[in-house]
Amino acid sequence: MNLKNLHTVYFLGIGGIGMSALARYFVAIGCKVYGYDKTKTNLTTQLEKESIVVHYNENTALIPTEIKTNQPDTLVVYTPAIPKNNKELLFFKENNMHIYKRSEVLGLISQNYFTIAVAGTHGKTTTSSIIAHLLQQCGVACNAFLGGISLNFNSNLLLNNEAKIMVVEADEFDRSFLTLSPDIAIITSLDADHLDIYEDKAAMHKAYQDFTLKIKVGGTLITKNEHLKTLKLPSTQKVKTYSITENADYQAKNRKISNENFVVDIKTPTQLINNVEIGLPGIHNTENALAAFVVADLLQINSEKIKIALANYKGVHRRFEYHIKTPNLIYLDDYAHHPTELTACILSVKELYPNKKITGIFQPHLYTRTRDFANEFAESLSLLDALILLDIYPARELPIEGVTSQMLLDKVTIKDKKIVKKENVINELKLNEIEVLLTLGAGNIDELVEPITEYLTNNKKQITKNK
Repeated sequence: MNLKNLHTVYFLGIGGIGMSALARYFVAIGCKVYGYDKTKTNLTTQLEKESIVVHYNENTALIPTEIKTNQPDTLVVYTPAIPKNNKELLFFKENNMHIYKRSEVLGLISQNYFTIAVAGTHGKTTTSSIIAHLLQQCGVACNAFLGGISLNFNSNLLLNNEAKIMVVEADEFDRSFLTLSPDIAIITSLDADHLDIYEDKAAMHKAYQDFTLKIKVGGTLITKNEHLKTLKLPSTQKVKTYSITENADYQAKNRKISNENFVVDIKTPTQLINNVEIGLPGIHNTENALAAFVVADLLQINSEKIKIALANYKGVHRRFEYHIKTPNLIYLDDYAHHPTELTACILSVKELYPNKKITGIFQPHLYTRTRDFANEFAESLSLLDALILLDIYPARELPIEGVTSQMLLDKVTIKDKKIVKKENVINELKLNEIEVLLTLGAGNIDELVEPITEYLTNNKKQITKNK
């Protein structure tokens, strides 16, 4: 497939965050872009404003004729999250049309660039967006395909006509990252996840090991010392390690809080950079920023420039994102949907606001993930002072007998806990005194962000007025 000769591209599942970045890329290089998604969202609405034609009915009659004729200058891209019985997907397969997974297309695009690929169970989106921001702000032209909306450039896609570097998330779901051959690879974490795809944790680790073998000869792996015990690397593989807790090639030391941001000293193999402000708060984000720092340092960017750029980093939509930040009221939204992510987020909030009551609203994502990590989820959620638990968001899955939010709630050890229907959350908040509120999850809990922000803002004004 020669991407330079494409004229028309069709996306099956265009509303996905990774798919939408690809769709925007093909618009930018002059292709006509069409797509299907089952749900109209803010993102698909924005894509329509960008000249992309989107339909929301699973109907083969709505597939453009120029796509159906399967011309050499057409391309069909699908996401593995699309159900196997999707009528449009079946149409393409039954007619022997050559269709590509999103990851395969990213692999094809990356062949023309020096590629920086960020893998890991969590931290991919934040780390890759920090890298893209550092390169852009430090004057290094790059393209970036992100799994979230960067708040620095208000998009999940960064394009530069002069770019010779590409930053991309390397997704382990469905072993998608094995389509990439990066020059620099980052592995942020190896916690078990996607066990509906992998047989067990060992099978997932084997996929990550296979990913390291995809690194180009002479390329570099950036990871933590603890992961080197799991990844059986060839002796010729170049490795740089990073850590916020132990000795490593790159280490963040002397962490402190200033203006509700973390500030650290960074020790590199050659120097010590003092008082580096991380623009996004959170212990886990300090670690992600350190991984990004390693990349910039390997690309020989001046350390003072990196330091300035890190301080100007604004974050990613739904990653430790503030919606209200006042002395008496804090509201944060975060995409955390794995126990490790929840623990990192909640502990970071507790460190920032040690004397405030922390209330969390959590929507479990996937029946299989809830089943596989029920005890770990309960332990994470028990770090909260109060828990409002929503029903499980099924995404691509059917219910599993016995796997419910009630099952999870029963394992949580704090007393202030209850299950609430999503549509009743605002009424529930009216019954509680909120000091710090978190919404957490990867399903459709983001639909609550705007009404919660509006309610809390108006309620705060009313309380102030009454006083």
